[in-house]
Amino acid sequence: MSRPRDPRRRSIPTATPTLRRFGPLRDRHSRPYLMTAGLSMMGDNIEHVITYWVLWEVFASPWLVGFQVISHWLPFLLFSVLFGGLAEKYDCRRIIQIAQGLFAVVSLSWGLLFLTGTLEMWSACVLLVLHGCAGALWGPAEQLMLHDFAEPAELPSAVRLNATFKSLGVLAGPVVGSLLLLLLGPTWGILANIVFYLPMTLLMLRTPFTGHSRSGFVRRERVSILDTPRVLRTVGSDKVLVGMIALAGLIAVCVGASLQVAMPNFAQVLGAGDEGGLGYGALLFANGIGGVVGGFLLEATGILKVDVRGAVIAAVMFGLTSLIVATTTSYPIALIALVIGGVAYLAATAIGQALVQLRAPEDQRGRVVGVYSMIGSGMRTGNGITIGWLGALLGVSGAVAVGGLARVVGALLIGVLIALQTRRGAPA
Repeated sequence: MSRPRDPRRRSIPTATPTLRRFGPLRDRHSRPYLMTAGLSMMGDNIEHVITYWVLWEVFASPWLVGFQVISHWLPFLLFSVLFGGLAEKYDCRRIIQIAQGLFAVVSLSWGLLFLTGTLEMWSACVLLVLHGCAGALWGPAEQLMLHDFAEPAELPSAVRLNATFKSLGVLAGPVVGSLLLLLLGPTWGILANIVFYLPMTLLMLRTPFTGHSRSGFVRRERVSILDTPRVLRTVGSDKVLVGMIALAGLIAVCVGASLQVAMPNFAQVLGAGDEGGLGYGALLFANGIGGVVGGFLLEATGILKVDVRGAVIAAVMFGLTSLIVATTTSYPIALIALVIGGVAYLAATAIGQALVQLRAPEDQRGRVVGVYSMIGSGMRTGNGITIGWLGALLGVSGAVAVGGLARVVGALLIGVLIALQTRRGAPA
């Protein structure tokens, strides 16, 4: 199962380093990695902006709108563990290049269909699914690369900054996408979007790390889609791992991880639906900027430790802010709550991701990261069903309020259960 240690590992220091604020940004290898990850995530969101607009203009199909959400997250649910196994077995640089290439091919295909006027419903559905598969394939390999770039003590910082730069990409994507749509039109705008996938693709040609350089472990067994039950049984004895995976699922299922879909409702309730859409745009921006500012703020202050308590506190704060947004009639209070909620969401997910990676068995790290992605991202497939069902019963604001309350109660319950297991002498 293990191979001889790679000679390049000699260049990786083994002494315990002094913990540095923004340490990964000081490193000449990880700094471009974080920045190119942000650019790729921006390209991902630019594609959403342009293609979703065109699809509505051409088909005006509510069914297709629902399929857009499902096709994006369902590959995470079905294939994350499989793709994690691939990341354990093969060079993560090549997997990342394949994923970025698939993103680019999808953008190219959209552009050709727009250019020739041959876009049909079936071809749109195929491209939406392929785009979702590219994101799911990228995830585990991208996370494993962080283990090579960062010393173990700085891994939480690397995970947090990686999430921050990707949040910056999510925030900038709609702005850049709208500009491309306005200046170049949908056809040339989506073709120009290919450029944003190139930096990470090219970076993988020159980085010396493979995702396995520090550990020296490479999986030899056959990769199977049936690995998921086996991995779940393996990690079941570690209650912290199980708790963080459950917390990620709680955040994904309860209305909140996809809070943007409820923003038009909040804008109307808060009296900000007019004025050229500025009030609505500010609500969206407040939620997005919270994740970016929060990432840098948490890195600079270290106010939340990378432990179960930190993850639970962040998840509770995220639930409370969602509850406030759903129940307040004050526009300024809603804006403040959305910013704080963005900070809390990033903190909860980054701490959970870091704990999972630190505690995962070395020989199953890719698949354990895949399980976390399967639950934390894949379960968002049902987010639309949750908000649709509860929204029909209680209204959109009521559905978000119930989701926020459920996150608060669920996060506290997970924290209590982990604490009880720790007190009884279980691994923690």
